[in-house]
Amino acid sequence: MELKLVNGDYVPNSPGSGFDTVNNLEEIIQRIMFRLTVPRGSFPLIPQLGSNLRRLYREKKSNRASAAYQYVREALADEAQVRVGNVSVSEADEKLIMEVDLSISGEDASIVVEI
Repeated sequence: MELKLVNGDYVPNSPGSGFDTVNNLEEIIQRIMFRLTVPRGSFPLIPQLGSNLRRLYREKKSNRASAAYQYVREALADEAQVRVGNVSVSEADEKLIMEVDLSISGEDASIVVEI
């Protein structure tokens, strides 16, 4: 079990005596979100941690989905139970919004990452 993170902060539990936790599928999704939102190479002791998704801004619009798919697969290479499905990228208010379909230990999941 891991502590629940929302926008980089731990979430306090309802009595206020500790923090909420996540388990199973939520735990894996939280780990995936961390791997996708941390810039690759930002941890010197673990240079392969993170993703290159910030490079999507340099890609032509027509190449962004395929580049995003590659960056996601690269970031999640250590997650043996995760299979990457469809990846789509759209723009909203000068930000890129990436939607990723995943299969996690046989269960389907979908995540949205703002870049």
